[in-house]
Amino acid sequence: MENKKLGKGLSSIFGQDVSKILDDIQNGEVETEHQEQKKISIDQIRPNPYQPRKVFDPEALKELSNSISQHGVFTPVLVKKGIRGYDLIAGERRLRASKMAGLEEIPAIIVDFDDQQMMEIALLENIQREDLNVIEEAKAYENLINRFQYTQEQLAHRVGKSREHITNTLRLLKLPEQVQNYVVNRQLSMGHVRALLALKDKERIEKIAQKAIDQNLSVRKVEQLVKDINHPKVIEKNPEDIYLKEAKVKLEEYFKTGISISSHSISIHFEDKEDLNRILELLNLIEE
Repeated sequence: MENKKLGKGLSSIFGQDVSKILDDIQNGEVETEHQEQKKISIDQIRPNPYQPRKVFDPEALKELSNSISQHGVFTPVLVKKGIRGYDLIAGERRLRASKMAGLEEIPAIIVDFDDQQMMEIALLENIQREDLNVIEEAKAYENLINRFQYTQEQLAHRVGKSREHITNTLRLLKLPEQVQNYVVNRQLSMGHVRALLALKDKERIEKIAQKAIDQNLSVRKVEQLVKDINHPKVIEKNPEDIYLKEAKVKLEEYFKTGISISSHSISIHFEDKEDLNRILELLNLIEE
């Protein structure tokens, strides 16, 4: 049976399982137009400049490197010709691990993708394989919007996500950079930082984020802290207490001295005999 062929536009792959299609291309089960396979010097391959994934597990890379040292690279990486050498499209873990293993060449499939396809494929592959943390995903969405003037609706259609998901993910980029780094470093989850978005003050966001890490707070606890800050509980005062406070103010204004009001009693303070006489005169208890 002849291999399936994809047109240069690759429009048919969007909205589908991109990671599987890329695997099929690299395994030789699907071909693209102007496709070529050969071994390429690792030094000639430039990492995908549109790769949204910035964090790679060093232990997993070491394991892959050991495997490559023993068995070689089974699946070719996907590249396109660049101005100098080649640009990587898919297979960055294999490329990094091959370098660690000391390989000089790596099997590659050369395809004719444009920059837009490279960006979208790199994003889609990582999303579908769940390789991205949510901040990397948000920055990748932002890059696509800025570079190709997508609306959020158009982007949602391109990557097979809901518009609400795109909007909520992009909102995370409004967080202070330090808090974003907590997510990248897996100190806080998306649930934690989504709750923090309800706060407007940058310093307060950073303070609550640090508290969540230090005290290992749950998402629900952070949500409650944010709620308490935004909607502080108002302690209702007893109407009688309010009335007594107003009475105290009026009596102090009238007698020009301190007044104490307790349960069913009023105390009028005076400093000396002369001050007492002044108060008695105000009460019409003695003549001036």
